[in-house]
Parts: sequence; structure tokens; C-alpha cells
Amino acid sequence: MFNRDLLIPFSIGHCANDLVPIAMYILIPAFGVAMGLSPAEIGLLFMIHNLGASVAYLPAGMLADHVANRGVLLAATFFWVGLGYLAASFADGFWAFAILIAIAGMGDAAWHPIATGVLAQMHKAKRAYALGMHAIGGHISEVIALPVAGFLIAAWDWRIAIQILVIPTFIVGIIFIFVARKVPLHVNSRPTRADFADIWRIWTTRQGLKVIALFTTYNMGLFAIITMTPLYLRANHGFDWQETAIAIAVMMLLGALAQPGTGKLSDRIGRRPLVIIGNGVAAAAAFIAWLSTSFVLTLITLGVALTMLVAIRAVLQAAAVDHAGGREGTSLGLTFAFMDGFAASAAVLAGLAGESDLANAFLLASGFSILATLLGLTMPRKASAPLGTAPA
Repeated sequence: MFNRDLLIPFSIGHCANDLVPIAMYILIPAFGVAMGLSPAEIGLLFMIHNLGASVAYLPAGMLADHVANRGVLLAATFFWVGLGYLAASFADGFWAFAILIAIAGMGDAAWHPIATGVLAQMHKAKRAYALGMHAIGGHISEVIALPVAGFLIAAWDWRIAIQILVIPTFIVGIIFIFVARKVPLHVNSRPTRADFADIWRIWTTRQGLKVIALFTTYNMGLFAIITMTPLYLRANHGFDWQETAIAIAVMMLLGALAQPGTGKLSDRIGRRPLVIIGNGVAAAAAFIAWLSTSFVLTLITLGVALTMLVAIRAVLQAAAVDHAGGREGTSLGLTFAFMDGFAASAAVLAGLAGESDLANAFLLASGFSILATLLGLTMPRKASAPLGTAPA
């Protein structure tokens, strides 16, 4: 039965857990500017933050497939996130800040494969739609966290911004102690050597490696744009932190709202067309943003690129589950690890490319999106793989 009750609580939980991690798109540049860091060093902070998260994704995904009471795990993530980022707000140096935000990011990372794994198991026939509904919560947090963080940085500083933004995370965490009881219980089991062998077999096939490469290049394009755009707007167009935050939030809003629709459409016609179109349009838009000398055209094309990339995120997640058949949590954990872990290296590459001109990050993003488009062309034409099987 398509249980809608958990879609809204999970979306709200996603929003609360993502508030500070999303605000990091502004908070890390603000920290970097305050500390006099270069674009490459700021990119390194983004990479460390996301590498920390990537460490938690796969173990959390496996827990989603093997632990009976996943509701308790979900409730615990809010307190991990809140306490971790609160500690980071008192850091005084690069490495102390980097390590603490990486540890805090692990808590937020743990939420994603567990929550999406539960939803994917509950709504097998409408996976991408359910994942898109869950994703809306994360993108609502962008609309809230980015402008609020920009305002708080402008009014006080990055430390106060973090300390205020963790408050809703703690509040929803307390509420989720009661919501956790409604999360369906799962068969309690231990991961076995056969489980790991099965995962290895599924993801080391030619198609499995292509899907992993697709996740990685897709998110590298997204990272290259989103990590350097705040610095670009400030350095090239004199935006303050609040204006920068609002601009990025607006750019990503349409993509966030489109996710359930693109997910539902891909459930009907297949993942391949949307992956190709989304990455292809993003590649063209990012290239135009790099070429453009018009401020308005640059903003519009960056907005188009971010909209398209954000809109197809749930489609890519559903494609991971399609490929793996069962093991929804583990598959999504692996997906998130490559999407937000290894792909975070694009933040450093974008920073290095932007040392001479920050707009060069958009050319780099276009290149990654072109690669993702080409990989999308190799996807199976059918809508999804039969449950419990993996394509060869």
C-alpha cells in the first residue's frame, strides 16, 4: 500500500537534518573569507566536508537493509548533526573546523540512505516519485537555510549562523522520537560475506561501473557550479552574503519543486531520457555561463544548469535501485557515497580552475555534465530492472 503518512514526516526530517549542511554552501565560503583562504582552500573544505559524509553513507545503507528498528537510527541522526555542527561553530582554525564539519556531516549522511531505503522498500512501484517527495524536504531546506544563513552572517558572523540553524534540527529530532514508532520494522539480520559478494557482483559489472561513473560525473558538475558560484557572485558582481544566498536558493528552487514530477515521469518512461536531457541542458547552460559577459545571462544560465541537475537527482537515485534490484538501503548508500563523496573532489578542481578566473569553474562543470550525458546514453532503454536482479 502506498503509505503517504511517512512521506511528509520524512520530508520534514530531511529538511531539518539538511539545514546546516545546506547552509555550508554559504558558511564555508564565509569562513574562508574570514580566514583569508584561497578558492582552492575553500574547495578543499567542501571536499573534506563531503568526504566525511561519504564515510557514513554505505554503512548506513547496510544498516537500513539489516536493522529492524530503523526509526531509532533516524531519530539519532538529528542529535549527531546538531551537536557536531554546534561544536564546529567554536573552531578557530582550518583543520579543527574541517574535521568537525566532516564528523557532523556523517550524521546527516546517515539519514539519507536509511530514509530513502525505507521509502524505496515501501513504494516499489513508485520509487522515483517517493524519492522525489523525500528530496523536496532537502531542497526546502535550501530555500530556508541559505537566505537565513546569509542574513545571520551579514548581521553577526558564521559562528552565530551555525548556532541558530541547529535549533530546528534539535527540535525535529525530539519530535522524531515519536515518529520513529511508525517506521515499518524490518527483518533483523547480520551482513554476511555473501552480502558483500553480492554487492560486489552487482556493482562491478560493466553496467554497474557505468552507473557509478554516471553518478560521479553528474555530481561533479553540480559541485563545480554550486561551490564556486558564491565566490563568483561576491568577487565579480559585489554581492553581499545575503544576496548571494538568496540568488543560489532561487536558482535551485525550481529543480527542487520539479523532483517529484521528474521522478514520476521517469517511473513511466524510464530513467534514461531524463538523465540525458537533464545533463545535456546543464552542460550547455554552464558553457554559456562561462562564455557570457552579461550578468543577467550568466545568472539565468547558472539557474538553468542548477535547475536541471537538481531536478534529476531522484531519477538517478531510483536508477541505482533499479540496477541493484533489492538491497535498497545499501544501493542508495553506495549511490550517495559516490555522488557526494568522491565527486566532492570537483570542489577542489573548481577552486584550482577559479584561481585565475572563477568563471572557469563553470567550464569545468560543463565538461563533467557532458561526460554524464554520454554515460546516460549507455543506460538501458527499459524503465527499470526486475526486482531482485541486476542488469549484466
